[in-house]
Amino acid sequence: MGLQANTFSIVAHCSRTRQLGIAISTAIPGVGGICPFICPNIGAVSTQSWVNPYLAFEILDMLKSGATVNSALEQAILADDDREQRQLGIVDASGRSIAWTGAECTPWSGQIVRTGLAIQGNMLIGENTLVAMETAFSKSTEELSERLMCSLEAGQAAGGDMRGKQSAALKVYASEDYPLLDLRVDEHTEPVKELRRVLTVARTQLAPFIAGMPGRLEKRHLDQTVKDMLLLPPDKRIG
Repeated sequence: MGLQANTFSIVAHCSRTRQLGIAISTAIPGVGGICPFICPNIGAVSTQSWVNPYLAFEILDMLKSGATVNSALEQAILADDDREQRQLGIVDASGRSIAWTGAECTPWSGQIVRTGLAIQGNMLIGENTLVAMETAFSKSTEELSERLMCSLEAGQAAGGDMRGKQSAALKVYASEDYPLLDLRVDEHTEPVKELRRVLTVARTQLAPFIAGMPGRLEKRHLDQTVKDMLLLPPDKRIG
């Protein structure tokens, strides 16, 4: 059956940068390792409620083979005997999106699906969590990571998981096989707030390093100022 992760999440595609990303929070430790999965240039899937990561793997494999999000979801769910206990959000690299909330997911549960966007949650205070997440994402014109972070913060402020808070994660991919961001808060009383702090540090200390890493199709070199910064102890760096 799997582990139950009563969760709120947003899966999204940026039409401008073609990045794919997921932001997620729940009241169990380590959500970033078991729920959000992204294949760059293919799609992104959040698998939650009674978690089955193999559903995400199967869906991404089908998308990679040319399936639509609708057919990939339908095939994966039909093959799962516990489908009514699953929740999934899916967005592909063209912004096509779909979600599934099984009838046996713990209430309150539901989803919001728009072009380039799937927001879903279960065991929530109520629908306001998802509505607030959609509003925050839609209002922002920043880069995808910031829009996702704002959405997660809005969901938490609107109620979030009715049991409380424990972990949160933010994952964004561009065209490379490695992520632009893969940030996690695994056990914390205020995981969304802590994730914001980690993101702020990552933008000044990690992002310049990632930007200088080798690409699949282009050579890149770390700027000397970035090297000098990273050679400093963490508490001596900018950010």
